[in-house]
Parts: sequence; structure tokens; C-alpha cells
Amino acid sequence: MKDNQNNNTSVLNVRTLVGGRAPDFTASMFHENHFKQIKLSALRGKWIVIAFYPGDFTFICPTELSRFADLYPEFKKENAEILSVSTDSEHVHKAWWDNSPSIKKIHYPMVADTAGKISKMYGVYIDSGVDEGRALRATFIIDPDGIVKSADVHDNSIGRSVKEILRKLIAAKYVREHGGEVCPVEWESGAKTLKPGIGLVGKI
Repeated sequence: MKDNQNNNTSVLNVRTLVGGRAPDFTASMFHENHFKQIKLSALRGKWIVIAFYPGDFTFICPTELSRFADLYPEFKKENAEILSVSTDSEHVHKAWWDNSPSIKKIHYPMVADTAGKISKMYGVYIDSGVDEGRALRATFIIDPDGIVKSADVHDNSIGRSVKEILRKLIAAKYVREHGGEVCPVEWESGAKTLKPGIGLVGKI
């Protein structure tokens, strides 16, 4: 199965999710060498990064999930949990984890979306073409109240930047904790922010 395929998806418009409550779900997962159940709303109080990807045992996907594993401690410092999601079963996740050194680094939950229900909820399910039944490469950042703060969906042939996802998470967290301030272009932690009507604030 190739990563770059025809990307016809479900009718749900992803951008309508931003600013609204993240669709809740309960699913099986593979986590820390065990099969478990996960419910999204049970993670309320944490930041959540949901990383949809087209499939296990593919080409781009292990490079991304491995990079998420590398930066997982940085996400944890921000009180964030990562959930990787594909339409593979939890048993296939385990087989991949057992057989791939890069995937064996993963300590975050690998969620099974075998019926495509979660992918459809988030508008990233591919419903026709060669990659039918898979998910697009997509990332959602959800705040501790369960509100979607960021949605990024693109062609499966393009790998995402995990460092940029972390940057956006930190920016979203900063804005939440500093009412009235907003983050300008390419904002990094410690840089100046903007306060509408006032201008730049803070230290560089």
C-alpha cells in the first residue's frame, strides 16, 4: 500500500471542527505492549494530539510515528498526550511494534479504527480510490476542555513536521494561559506576543 493515493474523503468539512468540541470516541488500542480501551473524553484536562495516518507497515508513516516517539517527552512536559490512529487493528499495531525498531520506540497509545468510525468523525476517511478505507495524514490539537484548536490535513505523500505540531501546541497553550495575548507568525516559546490594540508584549 502506497502513501500517496487518491484522497476522496467523507463529506464532513474538517474546518468546521476547529473551535468546536472534539468528537468523542471509545476504541481499542495497543499501548505499552498491552491491548486496552481508550475513551477520548476520559483524557479531559490534558492537551491531546491526534495523529491520523494511512497505515502500518508503510513508508512515510514510520518516519512520522518514530519522530513523535522521539519528541514524546517534550509533549508530555506540556501536559499533552499523543494518540496515533489508523484503520489497522490493535493486533496489527502490535505486530508492527514487535517487528520495527523505529516503531518499538513508541510509548504513546496506538488507536485502532478498524471500521473507520473515528476517521469519519474527523472528516479524514478515504471512501474511494486505491486507498479506500484508510485515513488521510491529519493532525488535530485538542485543548483540556475538549475543544479543537488546530486541524491540519494534507495529501498522504507529504510527511508532517512533528516539531511544528509541538510549536503549535505550545502556542495554543500559551494563548490559553495568557488571556488577551495572541501569537504572531512563527512564534516560539519565549518570544514576544501581540496584544490587540496594544502591540508587542513580553520579552524576546
